[in-house]
Amino acid sequence: MDRRSFLAGLGAVALLGCATSGQAAPPKSSDKKAAGDKAPPNVDVPKKIEPLELSEAEWRQRLDPEQFHVLRQAGTERAFTSPLADNHADGVYHCAGCDLPLFDSTAKFDSGTGWPSFFQPVSDKVVHLVPDHGFLMVRTEVRCARCEGHQGHVFEDGPKPTGLRYCINGVALKFVPRKA
Repeated sequence: MDRRSFLAGLGAVALLGCATSGQAAPPKSSDKKAAGDKAPPNVDVPKKIEPLELSEAEWRQRLDPEQFHVLRQAGTERAFTSPLADNHADGVYHCAGCDLPLFDSTAKFDSGTGWPSFFQPVSDKVVHLVPDHGFLMVRTEVRCARCEGHQGHVFEDGPKPTGLRYCINGVALKFVPRKA
């Protein structure tokens, strides 16, 4: 490859980055039903969510290597590898990093993507939506509101009632069966 081709390719990549560098807005919910602050029955969401801040060494001790990669380094597990993608039991999905309840099984659906998918969190206050400019595109990252652990991303191609698809890494979740 000559210098001119290299510089032209580098310029094209820079232009693509500029074209996608606008702020990602959280998915629109103007005509979509959002979770709001009311959690489903039998889901204990704290009134105030206190941040959990640990050192890297403390996180490494608390999480297994794959959980650390996903939750603390915004990694992604391989599709169709999480047993939680096919879990149809009644219960609540908690953050694997800090045990905050994030998603209820009543909001889970099969998106065909290979990752656990939900149409809404148990409450708007349990997740933070953050612009993600990785891979030369703008997406909306989903993070746990307590530990800021990376959960996955939210897209506007989900089912009713919200039209949203929270595509979540199974390794970032811990399933807790609902008590009868």
